[in-house]
Amino acid sequence: MPGNRKSIRLKDYDYTQQGVYYVTVCVNDRKCVFGDVRNCEMVLNECGKMVDKWWQELKRKYNMIEIDEYKIMPNHLHGIIVIVGADLCVRPDNGDNVNNNRINNYDIDNINIKRQTCRSAPTPMVGTIIQWFKTMSLNEYIRNVKNNNWPKFDIRFWQRNFYEHVIRYESDLARIREYIINNPANWEKDEYYSG
Repeated sequence: MPGNRKSIRLKDYDYTQQGVYYVTVCVNDRKCVFGDVRNCEMVLNECGKMVDKWWQELKRKYNMIEIDEYKIMPNHLHGIIVIVGADLCVRPDNGDNVNNNRINNYDIDNINIKRQTCRSAPTPMVGTIIQWFKTMSLNEYIRNVKNNNWPKFDIRFWQRNFYEHVIRYESDLARIREYIINNPANWEKDEYYSG
């Protein structure tokens, strides 16, 4: 039933707050359209390069985010998005930044986060960021279907939703980064593998 879809988001979690988010976005029906894994390396085709361009464009569209490690695979993308721009003038400190092991402190040397205060634009939710990425890449894909004979898709190009995980600890961030980096080498064991 369309009206009874279960949400996969955390209940009562503010997805606009400063934080680090691991996302996975899949092609509908897990069709491999972004290139191939060869010798444990991902080789992007023109479609994969187009998706890479729009993923990189996120940091220009939303100046309150950083793009951390990411990897485009044949039929999906894994990426880490860091929201750094929550307006600290209107968001009270809710005590989440107390534990020094938590990522919300942004005391992680290798993430290069710059704290800025009082932004004029509201901070987007992770879902808004991903929806913009999907829309822009879909529009360009459709133009290439018409103009460059890219393969047509059935009903939709991107899978309807996306997977996300709120990264709270340095150890979690390190583990996820390693998973993303090594994803091509482990492609045949990947849950999204489509051979």
